[in-house]
Amino acid sequence: MTVQPQPRVKVPLKTIALPNEHGGWGFTLEPVLLGLLVAPTLAGLGLGVFALAAFFTRHPLKLWLADVRKGKRFPRTPVAGRFALAYGTVGVLGLLLAFVRAEGPFYWPLLAALPLIAVQLWFDAHNKGRNLLPEVAGAAAMGSVAAGIGLVGGLEPSLALGLWLVLAARSYAAIHYARTQVMRARGLAVPFRPAYLAQLIAIGGLLLGAATGWVPWLSVLAVGLLLPFSAYTFARPPVPAKVVGWSQMAFGLLVVVLTALGVRV
Repeated sequence: MTVQPQPRVKVPLKTIALPNEHGGWGFTLEPVLLGLLVAPTLAGLGLGVFALAAFFTRHPLKLWLADVRKGKRFPRTPVAGRFALAYGTVGVLGLLLAFVRAEGPFYWPLLAALPLIAVQLWFDAHNKGRNLLPEVAGAAAMGSVAAGIGLVGGLEPSLALGLWLVLAARSYAAIHYARTQVMRARGLAVPFRPAYLAQLIAIGGLLLGAATGWVPWLSVLAVGLLLPFSAYTFARPPVPAKVVGWSQMAFGLLVVVLTALGVRV
């Protein structure tokens, strides 16, 4: 009796190798870009590589862990494991470069962000990563990378933490805005008050930071621009989620550029 070979199942690599969270791209790239604009060093570049690798590792690792937890092995399982291992290796090399080239301690903001990362991972493990809390926690945790890059580049600790504060405020306001717009695009009746309240809280936090000298006043202006922009877009028909994502990436870039300019000037 001849045993017929099993047909090979083609695994779409893109769905495994690339993160499917469009908002996460901006929240990952912004801290790296801001840190390197403010304090460009080779050690900072290594820390940026670590952050990007960590972002890329999360998706295939989540797929691999989900299959392992179910006790099943799909065609995607070994592929996801290999991608997670490759990304993780790149991240470790970037972190080693940061440690080798650093002239002082830079890792304490990253350690301080570990509880936020733990919150995000816990929700991921329970398939609730799209909830508001893990999204805010994950984005805020990524902001610690800017502080680390600033420290490794010789920035004063208060200003380095100020970079983290700016990005945390920006992400907190932007996530509420984006969620409101996405729900509107799905035809849901959603109140605007939570989005406006989140923006006021973000602006208030940055005002305190600017008054103490931790945050550039240009950062307050940049994040504050989301308020009139929200009022304008909320008064118009909803737009597709992709449009919301691109507009928020442009807004994040504006925050990064004005903050870097404010620190440098």
